[in-house]
Amino acid sequence: MYDGLKGFREFYPGEMSARRELTDTVEERVRRYGFREIGTPALERTQMYIDKSGEEITEELYAFEDKGGRSVSLTPELTPTVARMVVEKGGEFAKPIKWFSTRPFWRYEQVQQGRFREFYQTNVDIFGSERPEADAEILAVAADALGDLGLSADAFEFRVSHRDILGGLLESLESDVETADAIRAVDKREKIDVEEYYESLVEAGLTRAEAERFDRVLDSDDLDDVVAFAGSERVESAVENLRAVLDAAADFGVREYCTVSLETARGLDYYTGVVFECFDTAGEVSRSVFGGGRYDDLIAGFGGQPTPAVGVGIGHETLSLLCQRAGVAPEEATTTDYYVLTVGDTREVAADIARELRELGHVVESDRKDRGFGDQLSYADGINAETVVVVGEQDLAEDCVTVKDMASGEQTQVPLAEFPPAEGRPTDDENEA
Repeated sequence: MYDGLKGFREFYPGEMSARRELTDTVEERVRRYGFREIGTPALERTQMYIDKSGEEITEELYAFEDKGGRSVSLTPELTPTVARMVVEKGGEFAKPIKWFSTRPFWRYEQVQQGRFREFYQTNVDIFGSERPEADAEILAVAADALGDLGLSADAFEFRVSHRDILGGLLESLESDVETADAIRAVDKREKIDVEEYYESLVEAGLTRAEAERFDRVLDSDDLDDVVAFAGSERVESAVENLRAVLDAAADFGVREYCTVSLETARGLDYYTGVVFECFDTAGEVSRSVFGGGRYDDLIAGFGGQPTPAVGVGIGHETLSLLCQRAGVAPEEATTTDYYVLTVGDTREVAADIARELRELGHVVESDRKDRGFGDQLSYADGINAETVVVVGEQDLAEDCVTVKDMASGEQTQVPLAEFPPAEGRPTDDENEA
């Protein structure tokens, strides 16, 4: 007996049915905003991730040498891939480019709540618009997708900030600060204790006194105070942009989900503007549900023309946890619309009935084990069949079938010429079309 690999999961039919419903719900909302689906490779050159994130990223990758001697990795995220795609063929598309995809990714990291080594995300990106409305649309499509899943406004929040606010605040300090290191420390602020957090800031170049003053500013809910503290055009401009995005989010009808949270930094260094993370307001999901933001420099960094970009990666594992916590998770169950039960030598007629029901869009099953009547009825109950159609020799002798509603137990004889019911059948005009 072989064991499955740690961090890799199997999904049985009921589980997969629930995941499919979640995925379809999210994708349906994304499509309504005009995003077009793309397909992307499972392997990329390892150097692409090293160039973006540094040599240490290889510790988190499933990296190996392929048979052609190339150093490749299973894709740990989508953004570098779509950036490469925009560089290669972005000129062929009208701007802004609006793409999405749902697919698995792989990271070799510690398995914990909502985090596995193989995980699924729906990624949604806009390329070619620097307008705050583009940022707001990403917030809106994510919020609306959560609403479609049955999540109410009190179940989640988007913590929204701007990378230049943090960068500008750090820049305004007298010490020589390693900004990227300090921002990474802020990103871990809620996951570590206070002393460890301050030590990280000190290691990034702040004095202890500066670290404490900086931390107090992050807790301020008055953006005017933040601008006054920094006294820089960089922070003033960032605050103006953040406010413009929040105003646009109000126009999209999703401002109520957004909370200004200056400590929201996002760990990835390629973010350049507004960033956000989705959190479970009850705190039962121990990490951010998902996040996103603006990354205006990445396309140029991959050799393309300067192209503003903003996006979100909606993680399905943590989103499933949020839905479970809120009591709106899709049901883990499979259903069958019709089970066509045969009695005697009726296979040909039963096959015709099953085929016509399928053409009408129903899920239909029939016997494949030469079972008797009782065993077939038990199997139909086991697969949650809503209706059983009994096609028996005695029924056919009367040009009828017996239709049994499995929930109520009620059964009726229906003339064969009238089954399946006329409603739902294609009309003659539709057939001619």
